[in-house]
Amino acid sequence: MQALADKSGCFSCHSVQTKIVGPAFVDVAAKYKGDADAPAKLAKKVREGGKGVWGRIPMPPHPNLNEDEAKQLVAWVLSAGS
Repeated sequence: MQALADKSGCFSCHSVQTKIVGPAFVDVAAKYKGDADAPAKLAKKVREGGKGVWGRIPMPPHPNLNEDEAKQLVAWVLSAGS
């Protein structure tokens, strides 16, 4: 999954352990821990973009990812990139 995240530009704004422009994956995983709706909600946000949850800077959409790729990336992020 790290290769897909790299190819998709995720690491331009995120890292596994440290906030860059967007939150660190460990912080995303902690925020959504136990939220059964998070995987679907976040996969949609990855594909369509989003704003306001982590601050003023919006996350751009990634329409180049298909639904399965977005779901796989989200599952990986929610596992804190391990």
